[in-house]
Amino acid sequence: MRQLDLKAALDAICQETQDAVHGAGFQDVVIGLSGGLDSSLVCAIAVRALGSQHVHGVLLPGPFSSEGSISDAEELATRLDVSTITLPITDAYDALAATYARACGMPLAGLASENTQARLRMCAIMALSNANGWLMLNTGNLSEAAMGYSTLYGDTAGAFAPIGGLYKTEAIALARFMNDQAKAEGKVEPIPQSIISKPPSAELSEGQTDEASLGISYDELDRILSELLDEGKHQEELAGQEKEVWERYLRYSFKREMEPAFADVSAYVKGRI
Repeated sequence: MRQLDLKAALDAICQETQDAVHGAGFQDVVIGLSGGLDSSLVCAIAVRALGSQHVHGVLLPGPFSSEGSISDAEELATRLDVSTITLPITDAYDALAATYARACGMPLAGLASENTQARLRMCAIMALSNANGWLMLNTGNLSEAAMGYSTLYGDTAGAFAPIGGLYKTEAIALARFMNDQAKAEGKVEPIPQSIISKPPSAELSEGQTDEASLGISYDELDRILSELLDEGKHQEELAGQEKEVWERYLRYSFKREMEPAFADVSAYVKGRI
């Protein structure tokens, strides 16, 4: 597994985020805040890169959102001094689900239900983006993109992905690093510990967790992905779960074509700087 120089990577991500936003002619950004680690980390990075007055968070609770995730997102925004808007999607989802059920000939469930929620959130964020002239930042990571664990036209949306070049375990490490930096400077940790410690979940169905949906832990997934993508492990060496991960990686190349540009941190792998 590659080892990042977290300070160098964070500095590079912040600079690339600032360059991407200003280069596109924007001053402000909008981020969907789920109460999860990825969106929280992107928000903290955006604040560091652009200033809190230029970062706007949107809470989009749906039919399966937990109270803890909502309160975590609110606490994050308070710590980062970021303005927020809350736009529940449940009523819109219920209306669409009823309409789609008639067309599908069955109640909306499973993947169709989950993806509809993700796309509704995208529509809400993009409406605010267009109305206010805010650039939408994507909150996806490299592990999700590699496995196609994202919704086309939903959480693949956004103009730039600050952590799109980070594996999930690296995103967690970077969040901890930002908190450690803040503590060393006598400041409040930007990212609540409850966000870092809870099991990652898109909260699109009852009791859903990312690792259960993927069928593999992020620790193991990222180890395999790093061997394949960073170390160039040969396909003939693959067997079992490694082979399954590689086959899934190849299968979802069409989704990666839809992912936004992201900050490249490959230069900051220890030993290569």
